[in-house]
Amino acid sequence: MPPKEQYILALDQGTTSSRAILFNHEGIIIAVRQIPFNQIFPKPGWVEHDPMEIWSTQLEAARGAIASAQIEGDQILAIGITNQRETTILWEKDTGRPVYNAIVWQCRRSSGICEELKKGGAEPFIRQRTGLVADAYFSGTKLTWLFRERPELRVRAERGELMFGTVDSWLIYNLTGRHATDPTNASRTLMFNIRERCWDDDLLKLLDIPKAILPEVLPSSGYFGTTKKELFGVEIPVTGVAGDQQAALFGHACFEPGEAKNTYGTGCFTLMNAGPFPLESGHNLITTVAWDLGRGYTYALEGSVFVAGAVIQWLRDQMGLLTESAESETLARSVPDTGGVYMVPAFVGLGAPYWDSEVRGTIVGLTRGTTRAHFVRAALEAIAYESRDLLDAMEKDSGKRLCSIKADGGAAANSFLMQFQADILNRNVVLPEVTETTALGAAYMAGLASGYWSGLDDVKKNWRMRREFRPEMNGEARAGLVAGWNKAVATARSYR
Repeated sequence: MPPKEQYILALDQGTTSSRAILFNHEGIIIAVRQIPFNQIFPKPGWVEHDPMEIWSTQLEAARGAIASAQIEGDQILAIGITNQRETTILWEKDTGRPVYNAIVWQCRRSSGICEELKKGGAEPFIRQRTGLVADAYFSGTKLTWLFRERPELRVRAERGELMFGTVDSWLIYNLTGRHATDPTNASRTLMFNIRERCWDDDLLKLLDIPKAILPEVLPSSGYFGTTKKELFGVEIPVTGVAGDQQAALFGHACFEPGEAKNTYGTGCFTLMNAGPFPLESGHNLITTVAWDLGRGYTYALEGSVFVAGAVIQWLRDQMGLLTESAESETLARSVPDTGGVYMVPAFVGLGAPYWDSEVRGTIVGLTRGTTRAHFVRAALEAIAYESRDLLDAMEKDSGKRLCSIKADGGAAANSFLMQFQADILNRNVVLPEVTETTALGAAYMAGLASGYWSGLDDVKKNWRMRREFRPEMNGEARAGLVAGWNKAVATARSYR
């Protein structure tokens, strides 16, 4: 009897849904299951998730993908995890029960604490140790806020009764019982020294966070534990973990310094491989860990836009201007331009390269002739302008001119957006054949550690281009549009 074919299972826990995808050795999707979950908005600018719903939907998605593929649990060689980063979860060590809702990366409730740090002169120190800026985006100030709001939790944390983790740690704990993370996620907490490669006692003191709650930091590609038998009927090793944007960089096979990708998801995230040494940004980007394959760190430059694809969801769900997201492309093409309308979708502040948490969404240039189509086109164009800001800063920091940018994420399916992105960047935009690049990156990390793939060259052979968008816009038109965007951003930032 021939041996059963084996696969890698990737768990892709995102901001709005939990997905599970099975990949074969060629990096081709065998089965996928996706389950949305609730978004909780207790106050303006606050975003939460129910940690138990994150876990239950992720487990259901994993079991659903296995059932859909009609395979047995013993055909899964290993599991890789990729996750929404910075989202902060605190749970009881003895029971595994969360003590508070997950505070999501988008949440701005700790902005005041960040201002305190800046006024106290701590930001240069934070940037030097972590590569990050003092912004509510990251996990550390979310924990500081939680301990201030609920001082009894801090007492319990000091006693060693609680565990902190980003979503990867929460999933690892529920799958295996181990309290662990990897450097890509640790480097997003404001508590991890990316040069010394450890939790930083000085940063913990600054943020007033007990060290006892922190997870063990293990290589991104390596052994994290084995799943409990009752979950899948067999014990399966977890051998790959990476935050979603680093996983996408890996899934695009951007293994050489200077290679970059842009993910069009809820937010928009541009990462460039910076090589084996951290590259400091002079243009308000952040320095982060790209991955650790057990042979030392690879670093990345990153620019983060907080609201990208989410603006299309907003047009659909809150404004009622779309019946489904895909309709945005048809509407955008139905008009020759935006009629002078610009949208700055800073619903939770502006991320890189501005890092202005007080800005809110702004629309300029409305006239009596503005239609629904102009409004929708302006929203799509805004995503491309935001990405241009990031890539412009990245090229200045690195001294490298990108010939092309690899793209993925849900909004990358919008051909109007991808063509406009190529036009406004004056760079080629390349889409991969396998669009689930984030999950694929987690699968590759798990498969490398388990011997499913022999090395990076084996992985790189799997990357295939599906489509390439080339710039068609003339330089004068591009310059005029970018100037208009810059004026719109300045207008948004002037309103307080």
